Amino acid sequence: MTHNTNQISPLRNRMLEDMTMRKLSTQTQTAYLRAVKNFAGFLGQSPDAASAEDLRRYQLHLVEQGVSSGNLNATITGLKFFFETTLDHPELMKKMRHVYEPRKIPVILSLEEVTRLLQSAGGPKYQAALGVAYGAGLRANEVVHLTTGDIDSERMVIRVEQGKGKRDRYAMLSPTLLELLRVWWQHARAQRKMLPGGWLFPGQNPVNPMSTRQLARAFHLARKAAKIDKAVSLHSLRHAFATHLLEHHEDIRIIQVLLGHKKIENTARYSQVASKLLREVKGPLEYLEIEPPV
Repeated sequence: MTHNTNQISPLRNRMLEDMTMRKLSTQTQTAYLRAVKNFAGFLGQSPDAASAEDLRRYQLHLVEQGVSSGNLNATITGLKFFFETTLDHPELMKKMRHVYEPRKIPVILSLEEVTRLLQSAGGPKYQAALGVAYGAGLRANEVVHLTTGDIDSERMVIRVEQGKGKRDRYAMLSPTLLELLRVWWQHARAQRKMLPGGWLFPGQNPVNPMSTRQLARAFHLARKAAKIDKAVSLHSLRHAFATHLLEHHEDIRIIQVLLGHKKIENTARYSQVASKLLREVKGPLEYLEIEPPV
């Protein structure tokens, strides 16, 4: 992550150096800086002048403003890095506490709904990109950072470099998904929208990849066109990928590898929403012979 150090304060520059030397991702650095900036706005002065009580008041302020548990915890993590690492004053964080974040089961799109959504995508580029999100179970950031060289049609796999947790992995490449990608590739080459060896889904300037925001916008436009009323997001395609594989009796350990999950527990939660599997389970009452009441 590069910055013009002539235009930023020594304190901000020190924090940037601390994050850079620990090889934090650009996304993480941006989130941490935003957390400190927002706190400084609340405080009305430089954040290094804050007290433990100021931080406690800020957490209370965020809760009263209705900030979600996830965003609140992300803010606390950013501030924790600033005060403990950059300022070397861990005692200032003693009154801030991460909050419990309820884990809700995801809303799952059916096979028919995914079909309608992909058919409603605005052109071959978005149909292919959304097809990768569902057909390979990739995260949005993983989809947009694929290059043409990541598609291995001989081995029928997709190479995902530096996914979540900075881990490389291989994702599945089905024949149907490969066909969607070929249609897009031929269209992009004919329109000169793709550079040789460049991004698989380039932005308006093919030197840069398509943004995750642009892909999410395409998802919601396709969802509306397909008349899908469920409260779903782009990440729901990844949820559907795992759930539909599980419903077709694929090994959960294989699904774990395909998703890039470090812990099997994260994959096992899809058992809760695999409705086809739940319907196939024979309930304990079915083993009883119950006579109707006289």
